[in-house]
Amino acid sequence: MNRLVALVGSTLTTLAVLGACTVAADPPEATRSTSPSPSTSAADPTSGTPAPAEPTQAVPEVGECRAFGLDAALAPVSRVDPRPCRRTHTAQTFLVGRLDLVQDGRRLAVDSPAVQARPAERCDDRLPRHLRADARALRLSMVQAVWFTPSVEDAAAGADWFRCDVVVLGAADRLLPLPARTAGIGTPERFAMCATAEPGTAAFARVACSRPHSWRAVSTVDLAGPEVPTPAEAATRMEAPCRAVARARAGDPLDFAWSQESPTREQWAAGQRHGICWVPA
Repeated sequence: MNRLVALVGSTLTTLAVLGACTVAADPPEATRSTSPSPSTSAADPTSGTPAPAEPTQAVPEVGECRAFGLDAALAPVSRVDPRPCRRTHTAQTFLVGRLDLVQDGRRLAVDSPAVQARPAERCDDRLPRHLRADARALRLSMVQAVWFTPSVEDAAAGADWFRCDVVVLGAADRLLPLPARTAGIGTPERFAMCATAEPGTAAFARVACSRPHSWRAVSTVDLAGPEVPTPAEAATRMEAPCRAVARARAGDPLDFAWSQESPTREQWAAGQRHGICWVPA
């Protein structure tokens, strides 16, 4: 599962919150085509048999920029053409790799879980290196990696690439514009993770901190284990570290508030093995 799917999903629904507490007192390259090739070619005049179909999309290149919305970011196949990075864009390609479509002598479908697992792992692993950001710091940002693969038809015609793009979720329904160059930008303050209301309340919506907000994600707590913890289990493990970070950030160590957010089952399935500590902004 794409982690952006889980992040968007949790933004649109009330999160499972453990408790709210107040203490008072190697990229391949190819020439980009300007128009799609037909899915089938004319018959070979020398043999009388149809020539092999050609992929309709060129192999993407690292550094390409594209402008698309959230729906396109969540799709497995992207047909949005690159544009100059000096123009407004919401995605930039930071890795292009090769898919392993043959395993144990058997050709796999490009949309099979076994094939999709490779870009999912590679893109998430490479994103911190591309940004020059600590992986734990990325947990507290709205910066995400999304990946795309060829269509089933293009894969049948020989396409075997995958593409990793960096995007920033501004709110539940939109992506934020990116700088012309994303390599080495770290985790800018404007891309940090904030919320419009206390997590777990009806008004809660996860947003980038550049947008109006009243709560801020300030720390994470590892919740490693074979299964998603129950709310009670997560509360026990998260309460002390969340309280400690909230107290450290408060102007008055005897008067502060915080909220604890545990991962949903959807987030856990997407690879999130941590809870989030929130404080009022």
